[in-house]
Amino acid sequence: MTSAAPSKIYSDDVSLVVVLLDVNPLFWAAGAGAAGGNHPAPTLPFVKLLNDVISFLNSLLLINPLNQVVLIASGVNSCGYIYDSSSGGTEGGDNVPEVQSAIRRRLDEFVERDGKLWKESERLVRSSLSSLLSGSLSLALCYIQRVFRSGTIHPQPRILCLQATPDGPEQYVAVMNAIFSAQRSMVPIDSCVVGMQHSAFLQQASYITGGVYLKPTQLDALFQYLVTVFATDLQSRNFLRLPKPAGVDFRASCFCHKKTIDMGFVCSVCLSIFCKYHKKCSTCGSEFNRPPQELYSASGR
Repeated sequence: MTSAAPSKIYSDDVSLVVVLLDVNPLFWAAGAGAAGGNHPAPTLPFVKLLNDVISFLNSLLLINPLNQVVLIASGVNSCGYIYDSSSGGTEGGDNVPEVQSAIRRRLDEFVERDGKLWKESERLVRSSLSSLLSGSLSLALCYIQRVFRSGTIHPQPRILCLQATPDGPEQYVAVMNAIFSAQRSMVPIDSCVVGMQHSAFLQQASYITGGVYLKPTQLDALFQYLVTVFATDLQSRNFLRLPKPAGVDFRASCFCHKKTIDMGFVCSVCLSIFCKYHKKCSTCGSEFNRPPQELYSASGR
């Protein structure tokens, strides 16, 4: 066994699953997926989601005792580690009821801290409906990199995003940077969207990194979706027909107003995207001499 690129040597059937759980208190307090407007869908209580996630984590550890699971919470203004099965000091040890109790208590503490940060911040209520996906992805990738550097043999890492809130266009650059970092490290990003609408960010994340994107149609059977689609290790996925998204939304968000756009202007130096013409790039400072009308006439059309 050579020492070259030790971070790319894995055990075939041992998995490291980092689960990113959307615990945005503003969203869940308003009713996740509550019926109303043009979306007459049933409500998914957060308690139901949490119970299914905890059962899913337990099932991963039952499939293979060497598997490792990590739970990260995504809030409005912060994100944090909630549970790590490899931690020797975890309260409750292998006692499942005590571990579940510790997870719920730590989630309560996290939501309380995140609520205080939200009240002290200047984020608008309208924009705070989205959770800090970019931060939780960064935490997950940092944890995986530490595992890479801990020895020569590692479990196969993957990230599972459980998202309920809409995408935050202001996080576009940070999320895309995390996606490309995961692609470079060969870490698949699986996505399970339990909200009312599809996530363009997670569609791109799963497509680029080779993960699985799924928006369950029956949220009452969420646990069945999790164990049948996302519990299989990467080696076994080669022999299974997993769900494939019907389409991927590749639209970007502009750097000036943080809006999702279909067409825009791209800086030829730093590739920043803008929804309207600017004389100067706000990212790298490059100046654009000619307005788009002159560029259009110069093409001879």
